[in-house]
Amino acid sequence: MSTTETANQATSPKMNFFDRLYTGEGGIDFISRSRLWYWITAALVVLSIAAVGVRGFDMSIDFEGGTKMSMPAAELNSEEVAQTFEESTGVTPELTQVVGSGSTATLEINSERLSEDQIQQARMALFEAYQPKDAAGKATPDAVGDSTVSESWGSTITKRMVMSMIVFLVLAFFYIAVRLKREMAAAAMIALLIDAVVIAGIYALFGFEVSPAAIIGLLTVLSFSIYDTVIVFDKVRENTAGIMGSRTQTYGEAANAAVNQTVMRSISTSVISALPIVALLVVAVGMLGVGDLKDLALIQLIGVIEGVFSSIFLATPILVSIANRTKEVRRHNEEVAAYRAGKAGVPGASAASAAGASGVAGASESDQREEHGTRTVRSPNPSGEGDSGGVTWRPQV
Repeated sequence: MSTTETANQATSPKMNFFDRLYTGEGGIDFISRSRLWYWITAALVVLSIAAVGVRGFDMSIDFEGGTKMSMPAAELNSEEVAQTFEESTGVTPELTQVVGSGSTATLEINSERLSEDQIQQARMALFEAYQPKDAAGKATPDAVGDSTVSESWGSTITKRMVMSMIVFLVLAFFYIAVRLKREMAAAAMIALLIDAVVIAGIYALFGFEVSPAAIIGLLTVLSFSIYDTVIVFDKVRENTAGIMGSRTQTYGEAANAAVNQTVMRSISTSVISALPIVALLVVAVGMLGVGDLKDLALIQLIGVIEGVFSSIFLATPILVSIANRTKEVRRHNEEVAAYRAGKAGVPGASAASAAGASGVAGASESDQREEHGTRTVRSPNPSGEGDSGGVTWRPQV
């Protein structure tokens, strides 16, 4: 090493962990911890399936069908209103809640589908008990609104939801298979299905209502998740291009470098996406109460957080696990291991072998250039003055 290079290394500031993470040189070994990520994922999937099986989903009226009655909330007590409704109709309401806040607050009563006679009986009973006023400030039975959704309508909505999900998954699979590789498409779809299962489990476990707005939000966050995965996979494709003709890195090491090089982008994108969603959720809950806006914001926030975990800790390890089962990659990994074992027995080659074995984003500059098929080697300057320059070569091994 020349005197100039030694001086430069001595004076250059040492990067901390976050600096290395930002520049893609964090050196985090994601792939070697695949077993840990798989165990965490398996636990989440089992918990989600159990939650769905035991608790089920709280489906909105749009899916199950039924009747919704509403009136100005004023200072009404939800339990008292629910009791009045039950006494007048003989039907126990499934949900009684206040939507919105202040002068625009509305009390909603959801129940099974009522007949016209039952609706009229409930309207008159609510009017006589609470004297709700219309927009003009006049107490009238017309201030109590109603809407009814048939079971067939709910069934149609459910079928269209399932169809939309299937079409989305098929199109996403073919896009990734054509744009990148089939192995990447398979890994992305597995990660995406796990995302959907975990999100469904969260909704079942905490009793969040499944509404059409929630389904729209789910498709949105799944699209975001697969977009983030494609970004990582595109870097994996770039890092592994021509890797079979070299013995410097295994497929897993090149993929691990790709995750390190894109992890900060994934985190930054997710944080930026989450900020307006959090603001929307605060407005929806704090000012407007519950409703479609809350459903949309809630599913998007959950999905963004889950999507970050999926694209960073799950999709690429699954890709490496699939790739390592192919003959070509398995043979290449064996050749890399044999080459390193041979170099380890050569005097003075241990350091070079260790540097080539790391394969993470925190490798040296020359190692990173090897990933792209070139390497800069600097020879000593006999005079010891200035930089000796470099020779660029393409390894033939």
